[in-house]
Amino acid sequence: MRLRFAPSPTGALHIGGARTALFNWLLARGAGGRLLLRIEDTDRERSTPENVEQILDALRWLELDWDEGPIFQSGREVRHRAAVGELLASGRAYRSEATGDDVKAWKAEHGDDRGFRGVDEGRGAVRLRIPDQGETVVDDLVLGEVRSPNRSLDDLVIARADGTPLYNLAVAVDDLDGKITHVIRGNDHLTNTAKQLLIIEALGETPPRYGHLPLLHGPDGKKLSKRHGAASVQELRDAGYLPAAVRNYLALLGWGAGDDETILSTEELIERFDITGVQRNPARFDETKLRWLNGRYMRALSTEELTAALERFYGREGLGPAAAISADKLQTLADFWPLAGFIFDGPTDDPAARERWLDGAGHEIIRRLRDTLSEVPEPFDVQAVEAALTTFVEHSGLKPSAVYQPLRVALAGRAVSPGIFETVAVLGRDETLSRIDAAAG
Repeated sequence: MRLRFAPSPTGALHIGGARTALFNWLLARGAGGRLLLRIEDTDRERSTPENVEQILDALRWLELDWDEGPIFQSGREVRHRAAVGELLASGRAYRSEATGDDVKAWKAEHGDDRGFRGVDEGRGAVRLRIPDQGETVVDDLVLGEVRSPNRSLDDLVIARADGTPLYNLAVAVDDLDGKITHVIRGNDHLTNTAKQLLIIEALGETPPRYGHLPLLHGPDGKKLSKRHGAASVQELRDAGYLPAAVRNYLALLGWGAGDDETILSTEELIERFDITGVQRNPARFDETKLRWLNGRYMRALSTEELTAALERFYGREGLGPAAAISADKLQTLADFWPLAGFIFDGPTDDPAARERWLDGAGHEIIRRLRDTLSEVPEPFDVQAVEAALTTFVEHSGLKPSAVYQPLRVALAGRAVSPGIFETVAVLGRDETLSRIDAAAG
C-alpha cells in the first residue's frame, strides 16, 4: 500500500488537513505501507517557503512522519509537460482557443446538460477529449460508487496555451509516478476525481483507489472555521494541547473503532483503523470535547513528563514543584500559568476576591495564620503544613473555607489556586510569610 498526503502550501495546516494526514498515516503504518509527502505548490503566488515550513512544522508536532519526500509538484513540470505531449500525440487531447463565452454558446445550442466538445485548432489551451458514451465511476472506499455521465463533462483543460500543465493533470501524473495505490483526501476533492480518472485512463494506466473523507463542521453544524475556536494545528499547539490527544481526537472525527471506546493510544489506532469504517456524513469538531480528552491525557502523564511538557511549552525551567501540585486541575498546558503563575510572578490582583476574603475578619485570620505557619517545624512540607492548618481550623471554630480562602487570596491574589497545603509548601515558609505580611498591610 502506497499513500500520499499532498497539501497545498497556501497557509497553516487546517485541522481538516491534519485529519487527512492522520488517516493516511494510520493506514500506511497499519498496513506496513509507505507514506509519501507531496507539496502541491503550483499556486506560485500563495505557495511560499514560509507556508511550506508551516505544514512541515505541523506534521512534526503531530508526530506524523513520512517515508518519501517532500516532493514539490512545481519541480516536476518537465514530466507534466511530457504527459501533455503524450496525450496530444495519441489524439486523446487537442488544442483549442475556445473561450468561456464560446463554451456558453456551445451549451446554449446543445443543452446545459451537455459537456462542451471542441475541435482541434492546432493552437490554444490543451483539452482532454471526453467520450460522449458511458460513465466515469469512482468506486469510493467511503462513499461507495459515485457516477458521472461522460456526456455531461466538458472537454477538460489540462494545460494552458503556453504549455503550463494544470492541477488535475499534474495530480494524476504525480499519483501514477509515485505508484500511489490509495488516495485518501477530503470530500472537497470529489469533483476532481472523475477528471483525474479520465486523464489516467487516457494515459493507459491503472488508477489508484480513492476514498473521500467527510468535511469537518463545528458544533453548530456549519463548516469549521475560526469562529469555532482553533482552526489550525499551530493554534491547537499554542492552546496547549498534547499531540497524542489531538491524534486520538482527530481519529474519532468521522470514524469509530466499532465500540464506544474514546481513549485510544496511537498504537491502538494504528492497529484498529480501517478506512471503510469512515462515516459518510460530516463530522463535528468540538473543542470542548477535545479539552476534556486532553485533560485525561494530561492526568496520565507522570510528574516528570508533565514538567518537561510544561517547560517546553513556556520556555522556562524549574516548574516541577508547581507542576506537581497543579496536575489534577489542568486540561491543557496553557491552563498552568493562569492557575499557578502566581507562584513565580507574585500574587495577581483580583479586587473582588480581596474585598470578599481579606476585608474585615479576613485580615485578622491571616495575621493569626502567620503566627501558626511561622511555628511549623522543619521540614516545611505538605504534611507539616496540613497538620498545622487543620489544627488551626479545628481550634478556630470556623469553616475551612473561612480560613483557607483568605490565605489563598493573600498568597495568590485571587480565590483559585492549586491545593492550599501544597501551595504553602511549594512557596516555602519565608515567601509565604512575606506574602501574608503584604496582604495584611
